[in-house]
Amino acid sequence: MSGWYHSWLAAIRIARRDAWHSKGRSILVLSMIALPILGVSAVDVTLRSAELGVADRMDRRLGAADALLDDSGMGGTAIVQNPHNGTLGSDNYEPVGGWEAYQNKPAPEGKVDLAKAVPAGAKFLTDTKGTTPIRTEHGLLQAEVRELAATDPLAKGLLALGEGRFPEKAGEIAATHHFLEAGGLSIGDKVKPRSLDTEFTIVGAYELPDDLSLDQINALPGTFLAPLNKSLATQGLSPTGGDTKYLVGPGSSGEGFTWNMVKEANTKGITVLSRAVALNPPADSEVPYFKQSGPRDTSGGSGDALAAAATVVGLALLEICLLAGPAFAVGARRSRRQLGLVGANGGDRRHIRAIVLSGGLVIGVAAAVIGTVLGIALTLALQPVLEGYLGKRFGDFDLRPLELLGIALLAVFTGLMAAIVPAVTASRQPVLASLTGRRGVRKANRVLPIVGLIAVALGATIALYGAVASDSFLLVGGGSALAELGVVALTPVLVGLFGRIGGWLPLSPRLALRDAVRNRGRTAPAVAAVLAAVAGTVAVATYTASSEAKQRAEYQETLPYGVGSATTDEAGGRDVTAMRSAIQANVPLDVLADVQRIVIGNKNCTEYSDDAKCGKYEVYVPKANRCPLHEGGIQGSDPTERFSVEERRKLAKDWRCTREFGGNAYGSNGVAIGDEKILKVLGITDPGVVNALKQGKAVSFERAHREKNSDKVGIKVITDHKKADEAVMAGKEAPGKITYLQVHPAPASVKTYGLQLLMPPATAKAAGFTTVPYGLFFSTSALPSTEQTQALNGSFDKIGITTMPYIESGYTGRTGIVLLALTVFAGLITIGAAGIATGLAQADAEPDLKTLTAVGAPPRVRRALSGFQCGTVALMGVVLGSAAGVLPAIGLLLNQRRADAANLQSNIDQGWSGGAGTTEIPIVVPWETLGALLIAVPVGAALLAALVTRSRGALARRAEA
Repeated sequence: MSGWYHSWLAAIRIARRDAWHSKGRSILVLSMIALPILGVSAVDVTLRSAELGVADRMDRRLGAADALLDDSGMGGTAIVQNPHNGTLGSDNYEPVGGWEAYQNKPAPEGKVDLAKAVPAGAKFLTDTKGTTPIRTEHGLLQAEVRELAATDPLAKGLLALGEGRFPEKAGEIAATHHFLEAGGLSIGDKVKPRSLDTEFTIVGAYELPDDLSLDQINALPGTFLAPLNKSLATQGLSPTGGDTKYLVGPGSSGEGFTWNMVKEANTKGITVLSRAVALNPPADSEVPYFKQSGPRDTSGGSGDALAAAATVVGLALLEICLLAGPAFAVGARRSRRQLGLVGANGGDRRHIRAIVLSGGLVIGVAAAVIGTVLGIALTLALQPVLEGYLGKRFGDFDLRPLELLGIALLAVFTGLMAAIVPAVTASRQPVLASLTGRRGVRKANRVLPIVGLIAVALGATIALYGAVASDSFLLVGGGSALAELGVVALTPVLVGLFGRIGGWLPLSPRLALRDAVRNRGRTAPAVAAVLAAVAGTVAVATYTASSEAKQRAEYQETLPYGVGSATTDEAGGRDVTAMRSAIQANVPLDVLADVQRIVIGNKNCTEYSDDAKCGKYEVYVPKANRCPLHEGGIQGSDPTERFSVEERRKLAKDWRCTREFGGNAYGSNGVAIGDEKILKVLGITDPGVVNALKQGKAVSFERAHREKNSDKVGIKVITDHKKADEAVMAGKEAPGKITYLQVHPAPASVKTYGLQLLMPPATAKAAGFTTVPYGLFFSTSALPSTEQTQALNGSFDKIGITTMPYIESGYTGRTGIVLLALTVFAGLITIGAAGIATGLAQADAEPDLKTLTAVGAPPRVRRALSGFQCGTVALMGVVLGSAAGVLPAIGLLLNQRRADAANLQSNIDQGWSGGAGTTEIPIVVPWETLGALLIAVPVGAALLAALVTRSRGALARRAEA
């Protein structure tokens, strides 16, 4: 035991001294191992710090209160709720009996008095929210208004005050830092809501720890939303706000808001977020919500995700080992005389292996310490940036020692694994050969190629099976990884095959190729490292390019290329005139067309209005033209259940069930009121359509709206919302008056981008419809520049319109930067691996270089040889990696095709047909990426190696046996 300990202690000392003497090589290997450790440790600390505990979550949601009461909106109907989630919402509660009880009747609606659930003797605060545009230095900014007495002790912790103070009287507000920055404001400035002629003074700036990017202002209860809603009412506009919650303090019992109190509040239709329940939740067996809706999902995560993560980590470790292994081999080769002296003084192979392995241990430990420390320090230094990116403040700076220790041990393990092959190779070197500097005879491993061939065949089979016969992408990924490992094992043999082309090359590249082939022990790991990096890049690039091709094929233009729209349904289109001026001032226009819309009720009514004085309309579809898959049955029932699977498949091909509208610029009804300028903007040139519109006739672009052998289209006006809802729930037509219009049927070949019915204003007026301005459609002579677009949006912002204009610019691919980043990444890995191999080759071929110098070879030969050695390794790795990367990409694409086809067929079988079918994902080879890898990267590696190589070396006697 003592001898083993002392021998390893001596080996570690030798390795530490060697690492210190060879600082450049040590830093290179340390960096390769430490960088992933730095990244993983930084991610671990970031995620743990951003992950809030239950107590922290409650502090941010409740402040100093015990509970938050909220109205379920069901008019006091008893509900059951989930106690485990830290947020409230419809996903966390349902009425007693479940939502299924309301399939045949309307669900109850209405408000409830939250004070009914406040415990005796408990204090409470109201927390009311609404939204409204606020006038700022740059125009109008949509902001959330929160009426809360922020200075009350119950509200402590909800809003984090940064500067100034919270409001203390009417006319004062505080605002979030993000709101002040976005609006160009500061403390002391005065602002006005858009629809209220009252100024409010900003007296403080705060932030919401859970939402740093929210634009919010804070006012005292009753001082902002009430006068704003009164002003909105006088203008005939809908009110804002009304979402009031109660923050409840400790009651007389002093036990907090218990689970029994929560259940009691649920009987009144009130949902509760309780601190006491969150900290000590009841057993699932005691929760009525779980008894009614089923047990909650307690799975910790997806097995597929964990397996995929393990595969990625394994391949990353393999890549590091392949890159670092040759570097350790360089150290062993340059220290071979020292290792030979160890053997000459009684050391055996175990000691030689221990010295080289100790090099991996020393570098691994150093990388673990440096990577972990730098990861923690980087996270701490970048905490404000990370918090801004995540949009919320960290909790405590959370360091998990066991997790960080595991990450650090990963670095030590990687260092040891990278040093294993060089250690075994160095221990087999004859002592005499090490002392004299001769290379000795290296025998090729005959077993490894066979294992590699078996792995390639088995991996390809698994990947192919996963692609064409299974739904699991893990089979494709796992099989591809196994096949790639097999190619790595076959690399020495493949390198030998490259040697056959040496006879056709000039002197320097021939010498470089011959040297690479004869010394496969150092060439193969570097080639394999390049192969692994390039294979991953090619696989991801191919999949990304193919996915983009599918997205491009499925892209549906909202409008023709270069055509824009700007619409508003606020206040009867009062801002359309200002919108027209903004467009004319900032856009290179070709044609500008005004568009109006039909209103049922007063001019402020929209199709989404809840006001009883407002109605809605729809273009009537005759019964004979309706898709049977979508018609019939009461609400909540599935009309497709009346048909067999074979009938559903047949109906899926029926024209009534495959209607495609495309585009959404005209609202849900697809009706526009305007003249022939709209046709010019849309590029509709059919003579019959143009002449019909000029003659004052409406034009119908949708076949389903017209009766057979008829040129009439009906518009149904619905004025009674309640009766309409009841009829729909009973599976009947909504009652309403149908007005028929004589129309011109447009040819089916005309592309309208969602426009279904176009009528002149005079025709709409003659039919008895009231119209108001809706917006503008315009074609451009050239796409606006970024500056013009920003100016246009700024003009609309100053007008006070919340929806920005839209200009169709066609499909915009987002993968170009991804492919570029992948190419750069693969290039850096390739150059790094090739550079390591070149350094090893120079250490191994120093006698040849000295012989070249001795016989009078010019200096450029030495540079050329180094350059070609580096370029040869890079080229072989890129060629093999490009071929190896195609397999997983094709496998994943075929798997995706099967999944898409199965999903489409499943939708058809369930009666969910209609619209565009799924485009089959193509297999697209990213030739630009492959070209950059195959040409630019090897050439760049060769030139870089030639530039950094010394032209002359010292003359020395070459030892011969």
